[in-house]
Amino acid sequence: MDARINELEVKLSFAEDLLEQLNLTVFRQQQQIEGLQRELRALREQMLASMPAESRSLRDEIPPHY
Repeated sequence: MDARINELEVKLSFAEDLLEQLNLTVFRQQQQIEGLQRELRALREQMLASMPAESRSLRDEIPPHY
């Protein structure tokens, strides 16, 4: 009976360690996701700020040699 209890305690200890590692991994991934979302928002804002306010026609896109 003692051997069985010891075996269960060892398994529980490993399971708790694994759970802690998984929680830390999920926490780090969530931080990375939030950082990437901030960067994406900043890039989107930069792109929108750099776009001209007026719409351009296709004639503006024709190369000068035509």
